Amino acid sequence: MVKEKILKEYKFKSNGLPIKVRILMKKGNISPVYDIKLPALKSGTKIMLNHVIEEIVEELKLNSKELTNQKETSKIKESIEQEIKRKLRILFPQETEEKINFLTGAIMPKTMGLGPIEHLINDNLLEEIVIRSNKPLWVYHREFGWLRTNIIISEQKIYDYAALIARQVGRQISTLDPLLDAHMLNGDRINAVLSPVSSFGNTITIRKFRRTPWTITELISNNTIPINLAAQLWLLIQYEMSIIVSGGTASGKTTMLNTLLSFAPPNQRILSIEETRELQLPEYLFWDSLVVKEPNPEGKGEVSMQDLLVNSLRMRPDRIVVGEVRRSEEARTLFEALHTGHSVYSTIHADTSEQTLNRLMSEPINIPESMVSGVPIILVMIRDRRKGIRRVFEFSEVVPTAIGGKSGVRSNILWRWRPRKDIFKEEGISQRVYDDLKLHTGLSDEEIKKDLQEKEVILEWMVRNKIFDNRRVGNIFKEYYENKEELLVQIKNNSKKLLKGF
Repeated sequence: MVKEKILKEYKFKSNGLPIKVRILMKKGNISPVYDIKLPALKSGTKIMLNHVIEEIVEELKLNSKELTNQKETSKIKESIEQEIKRKLRILFPQETEEKINFLTGAIMPKTMGLGPIEHLINDNLLEEIVIRSNKPLWVYHREFGWLRTNIIISEQKIYDYAALIARQVGRQISTLDPLLDAHMLNGDRINAVLSPVSSFGNTITIRKFRRTPWTITELISNNTIPINLAAQLWLLIQYEMSIIVSGGTASGKTTMLNTLLSFAPPNQRILSIEETRELQLPEYLFWDSLVVKEPNPEGKGEVSMQDLLVNSLRMRPDRIVVGEVRRSEEARTLFEALHTGHSVYSTIHADTSEQTLNRLMSEPINIPESMVSGVPIILVMIRDRRKGIRRVFEFSEVVPTAIGGKSGVRSNILWRWRPRKDIFKEEGISQRVYDDLKLHTGLSDEEIKKDLQEKEVILEWMVRNKIFDNRRVGNIFKEYYENKEELLVQIKNNSKKLLKGF
């Protein structure tokens, strides 16, 4: 019997180093193995590099203020990289600049980075990295799911990495404060748990986020959302209807919320409030981000989501975004903001529209039914782990009811995804959303129909011409709000000037 079978092989660059990955199914293993190979170095070269690493680490004295500033950290990394190259040129005077760059790439992750974890972070096919003490790391691969790796990291090293990341985000982690949930400077989310809270030793979980935000055209192109539903959501967001995006863990809730907000007119102010920064809105939007502040070791200086929500109402926002609703205080303030005339957007963990309503009205959130009806739209995301895809699962409206003299709410599903054929089907007729739209805008049925057709034409043209970049997509939306008729004429003529300009 074959001892191992290669399921996939590929290469990528990490800090300038060529990395080779093999996905193997080994005899006796239950799951495949993620086998990563770094370029081999001679023993003498390793010794000299370790000497350089020791010198750099000794010289590296950064304060937390510098580490929490993305721009300053980039400058520091650049200066360290130049210092490493200077030392290497002295140690290896005969080597080419290409080899010096290669050796620098081998050293950098061991000075300011996370060692071998850096290479996993740079593999674009990985979504999640789990680091456990003295055990093989596990990774979540887009194609193969969970895989055990051939990398093992000591408990002390995991502690060092967690402490480094905590300093970079202005936080602390120790045996007295053993939990850390934060975002790294590159945008990835980290959760660290130290022993003895973690029974099997220090643990770090890194959820990787895309370096450039998804655009609606990309989501349409890969069938995450149908083009006609995207046009409807564009219309509803344009006219400031509030939306809750729900779904399970890693179903794409935040990605969808990011993408939908790109439909907002660029001259409206958006304020986002989060416990840990996840939203990444396009630069062309008028957007400010607020993030909670943990208390210091003396228990002082805390700024909660509740504090930020109350304060945000004094900042004259047009739209308020809450990264995720978890507790009653956040939800109540959010719904109060809604009733003061603001458009609100948020995410919540729930697998269907009905579950979303139940979660909002049950403990610990416990929002009264009369307030829940204030959010007219629920968009549910789903992750099909068997196929490795994410889809809009349901698009529903929240409809107030009155049964036996008692008021309530229910969901009316307008669209639903059919997993067997991977298609989207219109389920029902709107009983609220479009009536509300006509009431508040004065639009007629014919005007709404025409508007939706125009939006579909624009989106279809963008997808056909592969306009996926955030800047280009943003320019099209900006042009739409400033000069819609001219934009439609250019699209109809498939203007080369338009394509060149965007």
